[in-house]
Amino acid sequence: MSKEGRLATVLGLFLVAVALVVWAVASFITPGVPGGVVNYTNTQAAGQPVNLTVETVGSIGFGAHPSWVSYLTKDPHTGKWVHETSWELPANTVVHMTIYQYDSGSPLRNQEWGQVQGTIGDNATLNGKTFSSYNSNTGTGVGHTFAVPQLNLVVPLVGVGGSNICGTAPCLINFPHNTETFSFKTPGPGSYNWQCFVPCALGYLFGNGGAMSAQNYMGGELEVVQ
Repeated sequence: MSKEGRLATVLGLFLVAVALVVWAVASFITPGVPGGVVNYTNTQAAGQPVNLTVETVGSIGFGAHPSWVSYLTKDPHTGKWVHETSWELPANTVVHMTIYQYDSGSPLRNQEWGQVQGTIGDNATLNGKTFSSYNSNTGTGVGHTFAVPQLNLVVPLVGVGGSNICGTAPCLINFPHNTETFSFKTPGPGSYNWQCFVPCALGYLFGNGGAMSAQNYMGGELEVVQ
């Protein structure tokens, strides 16, 4: 083979390798489409706590409603962010939850939603600091809430200052965000609705349509099984 031929072969193999790397990275960071339940019943030994990680974004950036605010879930099996907000959890089990909050905030219409309720210890952590309530009339306000009405569980998610757009979700960790953690215990078997109680559906009356009332955006289900 001539020198030019060997060079062309090497260049071709290099380009194939680069393409494979790009494909692998894109596959990892691009969220999956909704259509199922994220299963946490086999991610730990029986009786051990479950670790559940989600993020909230100012706009999902893809799909039928690219401008809608949304939650995404980090799949415990693949590590990939998926646009799915229904979770299958074991009954009577402690859940350690981490939320990366990338959306901006505003004052709450009802300051009751600024109280942490129903978590273990009735508190949460905001960027490593424990808190039990947040005054949304100060600082950057509240972007969303994570609430499970049947469990009397409410956690305010403090807003991020400045721009809240990171492009197509999922937002990467280097974008401005707040990290909140808290723990709660699942009840007996059943289906428990969770949702955001901060009106955040831009363009809808009182902000209560659109993403606020849509599965896989600002609400989902805890599917608790024995």
